[in-house]
Amino acid sequence: MSFDVLAPHYRWMELVSAGEKLQRCRTAFLSRVPKANNILILGEGNGRFLLECRRQFPRALITVVDASARMIELARKRLARQGMKTDRINFIRADALTWTPSEQAFDLIVTHFFLDCFRADQLEVLISKLARAAAPKANWLLADFQAAPAGWRRQRSRAILWLMYRFFIAATQLSARTLTPPDDLLERRGFNLRSREIYDWELLHSDWWQAAAA
Repeated sequence: MSFDVLAPHYRWMELVSAGEKLQRCRTAFLSRVPKANNILILGEGNGRFLLECRRQFPRALITVVDASARMIELARKRLARQGMKTDRINFIRADALTWTPSEQAFDLIVTHFFLDCFRADQLEVLISKLARAAAPKANWLLADFQAAPAGWRRQRSRAILWLMYRFFIAATQLSARTLTPPDDLLERRGFNLRSREIYDWELLHSDWWQAAAA
């Protein structure tokens, strides 16, 4: 799986297909997280959330893990254009499934439009790994697609998801063929859903999860 080929086009593709909806999902709870000193962002892409995260937490140490070298390059350039220093941002090019984070290190984990890239078996491994990397009472922000529960909204969301997966499978060799909701996996690893916002006729959601105390 590689997003390198899509990296130069990702911004306009997102703008044409969804406008600012995805960015609103990414930032929905950012200002409500009470604090963050050590932040882990996976699958950041071209840096739109990273820029807002740095503005919100200017002194935090941020680790960005992305498998795409071109996406990391775009994220660096975005911050540079805004005059943002990157001395406390650690960019790591790695596959999230094989990369090993430090245990109980991060008080904020972010996976926006990222968990939908993985098969159910891969997702279980990934969430288990990230849960071990979370500090007690860590916050986890995630935004993603979902299938609406009923009616015409369900038919619409299922059609969009089918088209989306067919495109990304062809363009990036995405291994996932369908969307696997992560809720049960997060709950089994000790995370509780604090708040959820729903967007775009129930196609999109933004979540704020929190780990239990040690």
